[in-house]
Amino acid sequence: MEHKIRTDLALEVRESFPEDDVEIKGVVLTEEFAQEKKIRITTVAIKDEHGAKLMQKPVGTYITIEAPDLDKDSEDYCKPVSDLIAKYLKKLAGDLKNEEILVVGLGNREVTPDALGPQVIDNLFVTRHLIREYGEEFKKKNRLGSVSAISPGVMAQTGMETVEIIKGVIKETNPKLIIAIDALAARSISRLNTTVQIADTGICPGSGVGNDRKALNEESLGVKVIAIGVPTVVDASTIVADTLTKYMESTGFGEEDIFKFISEVNGTQMYNMFVTPKNIDEAVKRISYTISEALNSCFSQPAVS
Repeated sequence: MEHKIRTDLALEVRESFPEDDVEIKGVVLTEEFAQEKKIRITTVAIKDEHGAKLMQKPVGTYITIEAPDLDKDSEDYCKPVSDLIAKYLKKLAGDLKNEEILVVGLGNREVTPDALGPQVIDNLFVTRHLIREYGEEFKKKNRLGSVSAISPGVMAQTGMETVEIIKGVIKETNPKLIIAIDALAARSISRLNTTVQIADTGICPGSGVGNDRKALNEESLGVKVIAIGVPTVVDASTIVADTLTKYMESTGFGEEDIFKFISEVNGTQMYNMFVTPKNIDEAVKRISYTISEALNSCFSQPAVS
């Protein structure tokens, strides 16, 4: 039985094609490398519906920042990553970065691997209430953007779809841009807590773990949505498949036999199991701060007295 490997990263979907070095029609891949910090930036641009169908992702731009040492406690390393997130966020936001921004922290703060979004909101410098209180002159003098934020929780806590809650907030506050933060699922163990994906296509909460909710995107909300995500879990069957594949290849098994055996092993027993690193508490705390610092520098830059 064939088992579908789950991933939210467009880069990993692109890597899954056998023709890894061959151009895929409708999909453009570019790479940059920050040698000093060993950070790789990959942009996957899905240009048309043909590319979207092959990639099974919406047309748009997906920027992946791979920072291998992000899971280590190093302020000197996190700062450049934060700066890169801000740089590419500004690029995708365009002129909207100067408008009213709503930051949405998706996920369940009671479940550590899913608490990234709420923890980003905890560290965010929100300013909308200050501007409404003290006016535009205060905003310009202190170089503040208008930022509001919400952690809507999950359906099991609220009984409501996240999109329903956000629609209500949009109706009352009228933001021009939404930044949605969420934890993702990866295909590769090495990308857990070390990779940041920024996309201008919105996001489907819970999609990486097979718990799809209604999408948060411009089509559903009427407002442009930029998603920032970090993979915190990996499908357990991926770990089994990778380990068995390496072993069976080294002992002379053919590709067809390996595929058949792994498909039978994974089956339904592994289908709903996900794995997260043992240092997930520290990692989510550190990465959420890194992302919130990027958002703060991007949309709010208080004047130094």
